Amino acid sequence: MGHIPEETTSFVGRRTELVRLARAFEEHRLITLTGSAGVGKSRLAVRAAEGAGGRFPDGVWWADLSPLYDEKLLLGTVCDAVGLSDHSLRSPVEALCEWLAGRRLLLVLDCCERMVAAVGHLVGELLTAAPGLTVLATSRQPLGTRGEHCLDIPPLSLEGDDQVLRLFRDRAADTAPQMSLDDPGTAAAAVQICHRLEGVPLAVELACARLADHSVEHVADLLTSRLEVLTDETAWPRHHRALRTAIGWSHELCTPLERLLWARLSVFRGDIGAADARAVCAGGPLGADAVTAALAGLVAKSVLRQDEGEDGRYRMLDTLREYGAMWLGELGEEKLLADRHAAHFAELARRAHAGWTGPDQVAWYRRITDTHPDLCAALNHLLDEDPETAVEMAGRVAFFWSCCGHLHEARIYLEHALHAHRATGPHRTRALWALGVTVMLQGDHEGAHRIGERCTEAAWHDQDPESLLSAGYLVSLTCLMMGRAQAAHTVAERALRARPGRPFDSPSQLRCRLVVVFSLTALGRLDEAHTAATELRRVCLARGECWTRAYADYQLALVHLLQGRPYQAEAFARSMVSGKEQLGDSFGIALGLDLLAAAIAAQGDGERAAHAYGTGQAFWRMVGHPQRGTPELAPVRAECERQARAAAGNPVYDEAFHRGLVDDGASGLSRALQGHLPDA
Repeated sequence: MGHIPEETTSFVGRRTELVRLARAFEEHRLITLTGSAGVGKSRLAVRAAEGAGGRFPDGVWWADLSPLYDEKLLLGTVCDAVGLSDHSLRSPVEALCEWLAGRRLLLVLDCCERMVAAVGHLVGELLTAAPGLTVLATSRQPLGTRGEHCLDIPPLSLEGDDQVLRLFRDRAADTAPQMSLDDPGTAAAAVQICHRLEGVPLAVELACARLADHSVEHVADLLTSRLEVLTDETAWPRHHRALRTAIGWSHELCTPLERLLWARLSVFRGDIGAADARAVCAGGPLGADAVTAALAGLVAKSVLRQDEGEDGRYRMLDTLREYGAMWLGELGEEKLLADRHAAHFAELARRAHAGWTGPDQVAWYRRITDTHPDLCAALNHLLDEDPETAVEMAGRVAFFWSCCGHLHEARIYLEHALHAHRATGPHRTRALWALGVTVMLQGDHEGAHRIGERCTEAAWHDQDPESLLSAGYLVSLTCLMMGRAQAAHTVAERALRARPGRPFDSPSQLRCRLVVVFSLTALGRLDEAHTAATELRRVCLARGECWTRAYADYQLALVHLLQGRPYQAEAFARSMVSGKEQLGDSFGIALGLDLLAAAIAAQGDGERAAHAYGTGQAFWRMVGHPQRGTPELAPVRAECERQARAAAGNPVYDEAFHRGLVDDGASGLSRALQGHLPDA
């Protein structure tokens, strides 16, 4: 549990360190693996976390901090890692402390060195609030937190069982499987390489990458000449010197275009798609086709690692990114690449926004999720260099972030952008609309309504049809959530009449129609709601749109349940949950599971209803709220529990509910989604 990174290559040695770590888990709550870059701290943490899983009933959770260059993103990254998509108005650290308070789990914080003070402060708060929490950190220096137990990780052993030579043999077999190391001369050269690189694993792996086109003896000769150039051995710590040698040597052996790409790729913060690399890094002597070839070359030299699959994304280790950034500065291209990077991801946000109502909606959600660190980096740059574009970008990407659970990031960037650039126009109106949706999802309906009034005023100033519809959607939605169903219906209908069109003429056309369906149900006009929801679902299915279709399913499930058709209600509720699962929308999943449980309870299956209800409660915890939604859901939930308890009996109900509550979320969803989806 917790998405520990998969080991794609063999793990060598470290028996002593693993024993020390196992003992440390028994005696300490904060263990920090310290050591120089490239020494293998992260790989050791992966292996230790896998071995310690049985000790922690609530799982092992992994947070990779290497993409972070801004402390504002630390809390969001850790929340994502432990499965918390907080939708509340609490401070993120308060929400995280509450989420962890009753759990016994291991949290691994990898690559803490860039923000040691911030990580140390956060860890201190979490350990105080959550007595069942243990933290394993990796860092080039200690966190400095009270109670910290540091284990310094040395390079691999060069003596005894000769771990580093075993690592060399394993990596050489991956790179050049036809090569034999049994010849005495070759074996001696391998030993020479391992000693020259002082047992630093990353340095050895970089050297082995050259065996695809060089003999072991030739690699040993090249390294020897390289090391002899470094006459000032006091300039770098011993292990840093070996790694710097290996990285620098790998850099020299790259082609000029591969070196240029290495430097330019350092501007990325997260995993890199090939199309993104071409868009940001091509230029001058490095054409788009040359970028593709250079990516393959850097993978072959172990500078980049590529995920499996045809569209596998690329990842650069933080140490290698730092080296590339140094060369980018030497080339004088830092500002140029930061501008290109920001412009590319601003355009990505435009395309995602334009593709919102199309068949690629789910793909766009995943794309936005995959590029989250780079979208944040782009916005940070634009807030300083081009606030007008920052407002536009924040308004376009924030709705995706809100639906994916990044509410705190969405609010921070929207508020900063709106403060940085105050000129009126559709981009500002869209950003106000997105801020209102974000605040509403955090549970501040009054605050969202006030923003809706500001958005309406801005929209009338714009006289832009989409701005006016967006404002109508925001105001009507907040009315709906505040229990003012008639007002919600009136505002949404008025907005649609003033700007008539087809559902897919714009995103807000679709959203306003959805509010009409919700308000009709809340007003008890169930036959009208059923007709409107069925038509909305039909057009969404025809277009391949998922978000609105899932909420249409939700309304159909509720109408069928209220009209005494629980089997049909179950089918539509399951379809709603399935759609929200595709989008990673924990809030929507929680809503859907409540309705699914009510439909099952109405069929007389109390135990299955209790499990679904418990799973729904687990998702409500993930979003940091008690059960929420429109007011008419309260009696539905109460009746669900009454019927399920009556059917199953209190002991069976309580046991099944608890099983759903503590079960792994993916397993609970899998059980909930068993069955047939409704026909179109």
